[in-house]
Formats: sequence, C-alpha cells, structure tokens
Amino acid sequence: MFDLLPLLAQSAETAAEAAEAGASATTTTIVASSGISLGTALAIVCSWERNKSILWALIAGIFSWLYVLYFAISRRPGEKK
Repeated sequence: MFDLLPLLAQSAETAAEAAEAGASATTTTIVASSGISLGTALAIVCSWERNKSILWALIAGIFSWLYVLYFAISRRPGEKK
C-alpha cells in the first residue's frame, strides 16, 4: 500500500523552509468532477422510453438538454398524460 506519511512530512518541511525564506507558502486545491448531469440522465430516460434503443439513448445523452427540449416539443399523444 502507498504510504503518505513521508510525502506529508516532506510537504511540511518544504512549507516551513519557504516560510523561513520569507516566501509565502501556498496550497493548491484541485477539484475534479465526474458523473452525469440531470439533463443527461433525463435525456437518456426519455429516449429509452420512446425508442427502446441503447444507441439512441447514448446519442440523446450526448445532446442532454437539447434532446429533452426536443422530446417535450415533439411528444406523441400516447406519451402525454
């Protein structure tokens, strides 16, 4: 398993050395986001309900909210409640 303790100690030493030299120690935070959006999920569900095709569902997911708007405008009588 990867041991983080030596890296943390080295980072603390580097920050302390920078502070002693008069430089300000800065911290960079990297935030990553993954997953699908609400529009993508909604488009995939709408496409699946209409076409029952994985390929069309994936294509609709790529277009996201554009497909959702298209679906809302072009609903068939059986799809309206």
